[in-house]
Amino acid sequence: MIALEGSGFDVVLVSGEPYADHPLSPVGMIARVLDAEGLAVGVIECPDWKGKDDFLKLGRPRLFFGVTSGSIDSMLVNYTPLKRERAVDPNAPFKSRMPDRAVIVYANRLRELHKGVPVVLGGIEASLRRFAHYDYWGDDVRRSILLDARADILVYGPGELQAVGIARRLARGEPLDGIRGTAVIRAEPPAGALVIPSYEEARDDKAGFAAAQKKLTTRKTIAQRHANRFVVQYPAPDTAPADLDRVYGLPFTRRIPEGFPELGMARFSVQTHRGCVGRCSFCALSLHQGERIVSRSEASILEEVRRMTKHPEWKGFVDDLGGPTANMYGLDGAHVAGAHRRLLALMRAARKVPGVKKVFVRSGIRYDLAVECPDYVRELVRHHVSGLLKIAPEHVSDKVLRLMNKGGGRRALDEFRRLFAEAAGERTGGPGKGAAESGRRGRLQHLKYYFMVAHPGTTDKDARELAGYVRALERSGEKPVEGVQIFTPTPMTRSTCMYHTGLDPFTGESVYVPRPYAEKKAQKRLLAEG
Repeated sequence: MIALEGSGFDVVLVSGEPYADHPLSPVGMIARVLDAEGLAVGVIECPDWKGKDDFLKLGRPRLFFGVTSGSIDSMLVNYTPLKRERAVDPNAPFKSRMPDRAVIVYANRLRELHKGVPVVLGGIEASLRRFAHYDYWGDDVRRSILLDARADILVYGPGELQAVGIARRLARGEPLDGIRGTAVIRAEPPAGALVIPSYEEARDDKAGFAAAQKKLTTRKTIAQRHANRFVVQYPAPDTAPADLDRVYGLPFTRRIPEGFPELGMARFSVQTHRGCVGRCSFCALSLHQGERIVSRSEASILEEVRRMTKHPEWKGFVDDLGGPTANMYGLDGAHVAGAHRRLLALMRAARKVPGVKKVFVRSGIRYDLAVECPDYVRELVRHHVSGLLKIAPEHVSDKVLRLMNKGGGRRALDEFRRLFAEAAGERTGGPGKGAAESGRRGRLQHLKYYFMVAHPGTTDKDARELAGYVRALERSGEKPVEGVQIFTPTPMTRSTCMYHTGLDPFTGESVYVPRPYAEKKAQKRLLAEG
């Protein structure tokens, strides 16, 4: 049973986001997985943290409270890259329903009101703050969120297997220590654990912080001292394709509340895989979902598409067929060319499902991988792009791209642009430039680019090089900029380590860091004004 009100629950989940019975909703997924275990699950969504009533309305669960801010860190939700409150940002006003550091606030409120009930942390905010971490908004190094939240255990990464394991152990009265994909507090590190520099060393010595960053991985048991205790992370679980097939095959209604428009645009999306092999420096996905790809079976994905066609609000369109990066599907079992052949077969099969009019790919692709399979680019443009395709080169400076760990560089970008233009021209009968127009339908195929400014290592010269590239794209007939993002240091990334320490943790080299707000805004302005 999943409910938002009532009593007698085995588990109560508290989320800073609205509850949606949808596989892309973090709290919705965990609720469905626990429900499939035969547990009664209650959900407290967007609680009023200033009062008590919301935290009391479902009573004391038999097993545990699960706490998450949702799919985004609450500090990113509440503040712009220049630390302006989004609620008062004149360019994009937004009123959050979450407090700052929502996971800590919710967990401590539950501790006060429900003494003795285990508290389990999960979601991206908890996952990427499991060790000592640099906090951009406070400009300091904070200790593990486990300690500040006074929680019993923390789940990192997608938490379906961990949530079930925790529930089973608590039901049997067993301790929570040793569950894969979790972190706990212990008096001593386990035998054989990788001990990284302590919180105090990371806080007081930037070289110590960089040394700790270099050792972070999901593949090992890691221990970090905090005063007289240790935060211990156990390796990530060995998730298999069958595990993903099972959880995505649960009977989601795909009901999304009106106050959750971000998810509403993805109501009929299908997640094909998890993980990322890209390891971009500014992204912590590899330390959250893992450094390897786990792909669902083709049968499971197609069955999900068939179920969607029977939904009362279905209009014939798959909103997105993808994952963290759409064209990494299949990379768990084949090299790049082989994986793209498997992906091509899946895309073609999905288009043939009765009731499907169009299958879109909107979750983004790695163009440096796509150029290794021109057939994939042609298929993508001909059948799966509505009019524009979004890609994220981030930058064009070789130095900056190296620090970002973005593969392929400008050469791969230009090769992809050529392949895209050829495919767009073939589809529309146009000239095969960056944008191609059909005289018969007047439809346009073009690329939109995401760029990042003020990343560690980016000087004024590098920013001008990027601006020059954008101007050249515009002269060729493209309107290239979809979005320009000012780099925001988020917990646990290599780029954040560079921002805080001025050091590349993997090479030990000094890195220039554009810190003043005026410099960051000037770099962004270059792309807008030239």
